[in-house]
Amino acid sequence: MPEARSRLEGWPLVGLAALLLGGLVLAILLATGGDEAGIRLAIRTTARSSLLLFSAASAASALRRLWQVPATAWLLRNRRYLGVSFGVSHALHALGIALLAARFPAGFAPDPVTLVFGGLGYAFLAALVATSFDRSAAWLGRRRWRLLHATGVWVLSLVFAGNYGPAALVSPLYFALATVALGAPALRLHAALRARRPAPSLSRDPSPR
Repeated sequence: MPEARSRLEGWPLVGLAALLLGGLVLAILLATGGDEAGIRLAIRTTARSSLLLFSAASAASALRRLWQVPATAWLLRNRRYLGVSFGVSHALHALGIALLAARFPAGFAPDPVTLVFGGLGYAFLAALVATSFDRSAAWLGRRRWRLLHATGVWVLSLVFAGNYGPAALVSPLYFALATVALGAPALRLHAALRARRPAPSLSRDPSPR
């Protein structure tokens, strides 16, 4: 029996995410007058929306393997579009960082580790989004596409875990975010190990009948 489809599917999902996130960032900046605190709030907000969208996209296949329900079917059908929406969210996040650096350079002092891992994460994100279209994926080839996306997802998972894991003890909110950041890769590992586990064999009862 085919899965029931909702209206919020495919590229319209990306458009809605862009509209909502762009509107939210604009509202924050207008409400705060674009001061340093307001820009930092916009940066934190888009970082969190990026985490949620990335986790939903990256864990969609694992969730579907573990739970055969309509919600996981929707996630699996739309993981490409959730991934591109994550790209939109993180592009807004990058714009916020650039705005902070341009307007308040004295308050912008990232450490070298953040610059290296953040830059690596953005490089993989750009590659993942660029190959999320049928034509570019076909050009890359299935084997290289799978390798790129598997590597990129694990690199981005490490970046998010490194950002939110140490902050888990700061507040309940950060603990929840760290749970999402660490839970998505844990689900992928669990689903992969479960898929490799051989099915139990059914032996006959040797006793005479």
